[in-house]
Amino acid sequence: MDELASPHHPRMFSLQKIVEISYYNMNRIRLQWSRIWHVIGDHFNKVGCNPNEDVAIFAVDSLRQLSMKFLEKGELANFRFQKDFLRPFEHIMKKNRSPTIRDMVIRCIAQMVNSQAGNIRSGWKNIFAVFHQAASDHDGNIVELAFQTTAHIVTNIFQQHFPAAIDSFQDAVKCLSEFACNVAFPDTSMEAIRLIRYCAKYVSERPQVLREYTSDDMNVAPGDRVWVRGWFPILFELSCIINRCKLDVRTRGLTVMFEIMKSYGHTFEKHWWQDLFRIVFRIFDNMKLPEQQTEKSEWMTTTCNHALYAICDVFTQFYEALNEILLPDILAQLHWCVKQDNEQLARSGTNCLENLVILNGQKFSPEVWGQTCNCMLEIFKTTIPHVLLTWRPVGMEEDSVEKHWVRVNSVQQTNLKGFLLASETCVYFISLDQKLFAGLLIKCVVQLELIQTIDNIVFYPATSKKEDAEHMAAAQRDALDADIHIDTEDQGMYKYMSSHHLFKLLDCLQESHSFSKAFNSNYEQRTVLWRAGFKGKSKPNLLKQETSSLACCLRILFRMYVDENRRDSWDAIQRRLLSVCSEALAYFITVNSESHREAWTNLLLLLLTKTLKISDEKVRTDWKSWLFAFRYFFISVSVEFSLCYHSYLNFTTIKLEFWFWTVMAKNNFQYLGPFEENIHNIANSCYIRTCREISGSCLLWFF
Repeated sequence: MDELASPHHPRMFSLQKIVEISYYNMNRIRLQWSRIWHVIGDHFNKVGCNPNEDVAIFAVDSLRQLSMKFLEKGELANFRFQKDFLRPFEHIMKKNRSPTIRDMVIRCIAQMVNSQAGNIRSGWKNIFAVFHQAASDHDGNIVELAFQTTAHIVTNIFQQHFPAAIDSFQDAVKCLSEFACNVAFPDTSMEAIRLIRYCAKYVSERPQVLREYTSDDMNVAPGDRVWVRGWFPILFELSCIINRCKLDVRTRGLTVMFEIMKSYGHTFEKHWWQDLFRIVFRIFDNMKLPEQQTEKSEWMTTTCNHALYAICDVFTQFYEALNEILLPDILAQLHWCVKQDNEQLARSGTNCLENLVILNGQKFSPEVWGQTCNCMLEIFKTTIPHVLLTWRPVGMEEDSVEKHWVRVNSVQQTNLKGFLLASETCVYFISLDQKLFAGLLIKCVVQLELIQTIDNIVFYPATSKKEDAEHMAAAQRDALDADIHIDTEDQGMYKYMSSHHLFKLLDCLQESHSFSKAFNSNYEQRTVLWRAGFKGKSKPNLLKQETSSLACCLRILFRMYVDENRRDSWDAIQRRLLSVCSEALAYFITVNSESHREAWTNLLLLLLTKTLKISDEKVRTDWKSWLFAFRYFFISVSVEFSLCYHSYLNFTTIKLEFWFWTVMAKNNFQYLGPFEENIHNIANSCYIRTCREISGSCLLWFF
């Protein structure tokens, strides 16, 4: 080392002699040679990192010649001499930052691979370790040369010598992952992900080779060696790419990871899936999300959103294997997504829950249905924006309020009607109240999505909209008695759900309806929120939530009430149905706002039309309960006929009264009390007065 210390004229005589000694002693038995190389290899480590490039170049070139000679001898099974011999290349690549020396090391390794690939065994670990160091380099030439050689190994050499390289398969995948994570070379990143996908083919086509390989896997059961040595490294490194890389690369990594699951998941054992989804759920780990608000929002909207749909696809494809071990975790993950202050992710959570149930519901057991309904109930409870009913500005007057401000990056844009001030380049500041309002508005959106989700699950998507349109058309052409059948109504999950499960969903809907009704009736609180800037230029309301939740509730109850398969639950269903109808009609006649009443048009038409189609026998058995449920509405029609402001709604109401009293007449009204007789007289007078006012054609319709 003293000879090499001179910065200008280092002497290499001793170094040359060390190379010659190594060359001539290479034929010794491996145990002796290993002890010799332990000393000489350490010397090459130091010389290869010499600041004088001429010395380092001589050392690396000498190492190359010795390695080529050593690799010609091959290596017996269960020996690791190649790994020890090639370790100086790994050390020099790690410690020497000279681009010239690093480039030379890569070229030396590439030459060994091209000429001695058939003889390399344990040395593959050193080779991939060197390429792993090169993968994170900023020098394009070094990265390109290292990647070309790595690609050659994966696509060609593994094809011919895969059994010899099994011990280094994990290192190869890890090396490719490092290439993918180099942000300076996006094209290389994409190609590296493609090669990881290519590695999956080796595991799929040669599982027996992985099972038979022992080495360090002596403590691993033979059946699990395919997972530990093959699938797990591939999927784990893809998850690392997802967590480390920018959007385009991590999106590609995510796509490839789920492609592998879908293509080869049929070969996975159940406990493999558990390990795998622990990796997958790391994508949603809030502790690992970027701290910057912009990056966090982008992560949720893109990667988390993509992963959520992909998880549901995989679960659906392998439902039989996954439902027992992963359904609770998936439901919990969907619940987590819905609770986030990100509208896109929250919407995706509800949509995925809907798809999950619609695609697999017919295979659900009662226990699984119970878990699913409990999940929906919990989501409803946690997303009801109770703060809307209690929020008050801090201070006596809005202008005197001391504002508290938080920094929000402009890229976090939502569909909340301009709720967050945003542009592509600027950073704005919004008050804490506005941030609270944004979260509350997202909860309102989620409530609507959940209501629609329940409707789609029970009756199949778009069925209810088609039914409403048919009801409206039937009322306008005076054909309410015609049977309405929607092609998709039998495709929903209604027939697979027990009454107990449907009652749980009804609990969700009624709670949502009660909250929205309370909010819409609280004019003072709505004014306070409006003045504080909540939800645009007009007073906030939850009319759509109020009507859609009740409409879905009524559809379920009326469907259950006429279902012969639920005869044992008819008493409970009737009590609930009559209670809902009574409360709904009593509330409606108190509404004074024209727009509010207009929003109830389809809902009232649904209620009255469904009631008309109930069989006479059902009503006759408990007609007093039905009369009591509709008492408010019949009286309201006689007191203020203008409540039925649409002609088709007017006809429906009168026809309902006419039908109801006809049914009662068949019972001879022998049990009418003073209250019932009073309502009967009012309704009759209303009916006669209305018949005088409507046109002749409509009059003919009644008779």
